[in-house]
Amino acid sequence: MPKNKKRNTPHRGGGAGAAAAAAGGQHRNVQPFSDEDASIETMSHCSGFSDPASFAEDGPEVLDEEGTQEDLEYKLKGFIDLTFDKSAKTRQAALEGLKNAMASKILYEFILERRITLTDSIERCLKKGKNDEQRAAAALACILCVQLGPGIESEEVLKTLGPILKKIICDGTASVQARQACATCFGVCSFIATDDITELYSNMECLENIFTKSYHKEKDTNGICSTPNTVLHISSLLMWTLLLTICPFSEVNKKIEMHLHKLPSLLSCDDVNMRIAAGETLALLFELSRETDNDFYYEDMESLTQKLRALATDGNKHRAKVDKRKQRSVFRDVLRAVEERDFPTETVKFGPERMYIDCWVKKQTYDTFKEILGTGMQYHLQSNEFLRNVFELGPPVMLDAAALKTMKISRFERHLYNSAAFKARTKARSKCRDKRADVGEFF
Repeated sequence: MPKNKKRNTPHRGGGAGAAAAAAGGQHRNVQPFSDEDASIETMSHCSGFSDPASFAEDGPEVLDEEGTQEDLEYKLKGFIDLTFDKSAKTRQAALEGLKNAMASKILYEFILERRITLTDSIERCLKKGKNDEQRAAAALACILCVQLGPGIESEEVLKTLGPILKKIICDGTASVQARQACATCFGVCSFIATDDITELYSNMECLENIFTKSYHKEKDTNGICSTPNTVLHISSLLMWTLLLTICPFSEVNKKIEMHLHKLPSLLSCDDVNMRIAAGETLALLFELSRETDNDFYYEDMESLTQKLRALATDGNKHRAKVDKRKQRSVFRDVLRAVEERDFPTETVKFGPERMYIDCWVKKQTYDTFKEILGTGMQYHLQSNEFLRNVFELGPPVMLDAAALKTMKISRFERHLYNSAAFKARTKARSKCRDKRADVGEFF
């Protein structure tokens, strides 16, 4: 994958009252839509979109089944207006509804026409809102930039929201969860929208100042204890690593020289997610180092490999089994990357296409956007030109309606298939039990 993103690439575009109820707010005499002729009839027309999470559960298939594009846009207009509601719960539900819709469907043209309004509503929710509302606003800002892709529009979004995100990230009085969400948003939006290299370095420095607080102190010989801020440090480290993948080689070498000997200290943190984030970052740094210098040599290699091997075979009883399994799986791959320069290729299938993740840079990028888009990741890989450019997938594959229909399985068909499979398994187990019973009686 290239280290420099392609800039100035073309982009491709592809209710209300109940939202308040779903958020726990009471019905009030508010004007949910901006249209002058909005009425009670309009309110009831939008009530079918009562659950903002419905987008995330069923994806774009539900949108095709339940209404036309015009219906969808009408409902989304209602959510946009509700982001300015007096009730914090109503605003949060509206933000989440918009986020789920954008994660499930390409809405470039719709968003482009309302970009300024959406940015204003996100800005207001970040400034005036508290924990959950700020998290929802930050998540929406991420997907807004994913939809817009690199260009002047996303640059304007980052220019407006960047200073607010920085302020929240560095605000010790804000909730850790909100700061974590803002750090992720800040990193992703910088990855997409930052065209000025000095601004990119400044944004990386902001994240750097956060996660380096987890480094070992000079006199501290014990392991690193996790704190409430550890989740924030993890997100900052991951976003800093993401931005490093698009830096020029000269800057990459500077950062590697600065951090490669300090990052191993994070491997002794008692938070499993920090250990994993540090391990994956180390693997990525080694990969970048060897790309710039095939004879790259790390002085403390023996000590590092011992730590990695211990984590890849960790059997400490005081750690949860799930954490140990997850850790061992990751660190086996990290150890192979550091010792053998090897990466276990992963295959991602979406529609009729396949993508091969064959390096740590690609894995870091894929994991980041998968975390943001959730179940909509496959849909965006098929249709979002920005993501297709990032992963070098070429132009979107155009399929006719007949091909799309053959690829889709309705919810009812899935239910029947799963029921039949369950019955078959039950029948097979019953026969197996009968045979064991017969053998027992024979003897």
